[in-house]
Amino acid sequence: MSAPAELDPTQAHVVSEWKHGRPMNACRIDPQGRYVFGGSEDAVVSRFQLTDGAKADLTGGHVTWVWSLAFTKDGAQAVSGACDGKITWWETAAESPTPVRSVEAHKGWVRSMAASPDGALIATGGNDNTVRLWNAEDGSLVRELSGHEGHIYSVAFHPSGEFLLSGDLMGVIKQWEVETGKEIRTFDAKPLHSYNGGQKVNYGGVRAMSVSPDGKFLAAGGLHEATNPFAGVNKALVLVFDWESQEVKQKHTTEGIERSMIWRLDWLADGSLIGATSGTEGALLFWKMEQASQYHKLKLPSNVRDMDVHPDGLQVATAHHDGHVRITRLAPKAT
Repeated sequence: MSAPAELDPTQAHVVSEWKHGRPMNACRIDPQGRYVFGGSEDAVVSRFQLTDGAKADLTGGHVTWVWSLAFTKDGAQAVSGACDGKITWWETAAESPTPVRSVEAHKGWVRSMAASPDGALIATGGNDNTVRLWNAEDGSLVRELSGHEGHIYSVAFHPSGEFLLSGDLMGVIKQWEVETGKEIRTFDAKPLHSYNGGQKVNYGGVRAMSVSPDGKFLAAGGLHEATNPFAGVNKALVLVFDWESQEVKQKHTTEGIERSMIWRLDWLADGSLIGATSGTEGALLFWKMEQASQYHKLKLPSNVRDMDVHPDGLQVATAHHDGHVRITRLAPKAT
């Protein structure tokens, strides 16, 4: 099913919610749109069937929190990354999936993960300030990319598959050539980084990135104005860069949500941007390029840690601090 040209987020509503029991950190929908996989504050990868919410718990792949997820080509296998530094492959549709393989991927947390557009590569970023590219089919290391000076919170491929982007704690986004591993240039996302001298802490970082399907814009999200990091006193911010000029074309804010942070961004079929946020409330936010503030906010029952848009462009999965995965349905704009 192809996504509609225009959407009406004001009609969006939660249609399903499924409980895991521990706070959820991550969620991804497989490329065929059959399942939602979730990662949580335990060592379990949860698989929910979209048609009826039937749940399977995938164990034995990690020993601590599961923080990131991706899929191989056509969704045949799911890949999970955890705070134990491992990435683990699973058969997506097996009745009772067991680990296919596990790889020691990073020293410290695997903070972020993304599959290349053709599904042949898995990119990971971690607390060791390193980006690594893996062969999605056999788990072998293809390339290591070094140069960041902070934890890597987000990785994203350009839709062409030619480039990989990695964003770190210090607000630096690096663009790499996938074929050679060469660093091409950097985007300045430093407004997403804060340093608090009293608390002596670097805070914030590039928590989410997404390139528009036409490759013309890069959205990077996180937080700013962190006056008290330990208390979570900060405000969410999204920077939208022009891909060619690297100029910031828009700064999207989150009106009406205090202590907020952006955890995930994606572009919808109508060219608008959707973001998942936590703070004094959890919400899905919708922005248009011409407006700084969101044009719609869908309040959700709990803080949102992650989000993924279904291939149909109408269903959105969210991972929540209250231990639930929820499915929100967007509505086509009435004609």
